[in-house]
Formats: sequence, C-alpha cells, structure tokens
Amino acid sequence: MYHAVATDPNEATRALSVTPEAFAEQMAVLADRGLGPVTTAELAARWRSGRPLPDRPVLITFDDGYEGVHRHALPALAKHGFPATLFVSTGWLRGPYDTGGGLDTMLDWDQVRELAAQGVEIGGHSHSHPQLDQVSDATLRFELIHCKEIVSDQLGTVPASFAYPYGYSSRRVRQAVRETGWAQALAVGNGLARRAQGPYALRRLTVRRSTGIEEFERVVEGRAIARTFAGDRALTKGYAVVRRVRQARRLVARSGG
Repeated sequence: MYHAVATDPNEATRALSVTPEAFAEQMAVLADRGLGPVTTAELAARWRSGRPLPDRPVLITFDDGYEGVHRHALPALAKHGFPATLFVSTGWLRGPYDTGGGLDTMLDWDQVRELAAQGVEIGGHSHSHPQLDQVSDATLRFELIHCKEIVSDQLGTVPASFAYPYGYSSRRVRQAVRETGWAQALAVGNGLARRAQGPYALRRLTVRRSTGIEEFERVVEGRAIARTFAGDRALTKGYAVVRRVRQARRLVARSGG
C-alpha cells in the first residue's frame, strides 16, 4: 500500500510517502524476484472463480490520489509492465468535484484517465475520506455511492474495488460497501492478504518513507511481517478501542440517552 510518491512532499504526507527513486528500486525488486502483479479486481475474480493466480502474485496499490502516482509511479510501473490499483478519494482530486480536502498536490481527472488507459485499475476511496465507521448510515451510503457515481461518470466504467479510508471498517461499513455494489474492498491490517479474509477485508502492507530496501525485500518475501509491523498493529488495536467508545457515545447522544 502506497500513498504519495514525491521528492519533496509536505509534512501531512511525508511519513506515508516514498521517493521516486525508492519506488523505482522497489519495483525492480518485484521484477527481479519474479513476482506477478495483479489488480485488485483480478485477484478477487480469480479467488471467486477458483482460477489460478500467477506465480507469486502481488498487489501494488495507491490510496488517495496524489499527483506523483502519475508523474513518478506510472513510468516505473510501465517499465516492468506492472498493473496496479489506484483508490481515489473523489472529493480530493482536482476538477469539478474538488472539495479542497486534498492533503498535497492531487491528480486531476485527465491524469486518472491516462492511468486507467495504462493498465491501472481505478477504485474508490470514498468521496471526502472520512472514518467510515464513525459516520451515520446516511453519510456512509452517500460517501460510497457518490464516489462510485463520479468515477463512473469520469471514466465511463463502473469501479469494482474499494479501499477503506484510514483502513477502518466495521461490520456495518462492510455490509454497506457490499450493498452499494462494490465487489471487493481492501483494509490495511499490515498482514498478507488471504482468501479466508473474504472479499471485503483483504489486508495490505504499508510502504512508507522509512521503509529501507532490505526491509522491503523481507516484506516481499513474507519474512518478519509480524515483527516489522508490530508497532503499527499495537496502535491500530488501541485506536480501535477509542473509535468504538466514540461511536457508542454518538449512538447514546442520538437516542437521547
């Protein structure tokens, strides 16, 4: 899971960014080790149908929709003939639906269309990038449906794959994602994706600015995953408790209790 690919990102995106040079080196590692990148839609379709996956399959995904995905990541992907999946927050992209919430320089729709034409699957990442497990049912459905409608309108094809903003979901959120027509969805979890996770809770591993090439190689080989992401998992579990308490308080407040 990538976010920004940038030489000089701002402070809001720096920690979860990678340099163009690091991204190119990481793609070379995948190529050298004979990994077979697939899109999210292809992975889910093959798991549903029972068709075999390529040897050593891997997903290359980008969240949010930063401009560097087009400027820096696309040439590196094209060099190796790698497909990828980009999950866009439609209200963050430059253009007619821009709400001004983007954290750094974002893609515009012409760039998104070019990415799609070059073999990048375009998925949804909500409209305004909220914590979906903290919003009302009406807001949740708006975020899911409006995002899908905008992508469909701009690209002429209905997106099939979704990624939860911040990686947060709940049974209610996953049910809404399914009911609004998304065929599969990705979380974070910082673990390897497994078929047993089901199509609406597939895990990903975070690649960030501090990820050195040796660490990246270990992760790609599936080694020391638990140790590498132990801190991330502890923070995720702790914040999950905080979010559940906040949600319970909101429900009590709405009910007048």
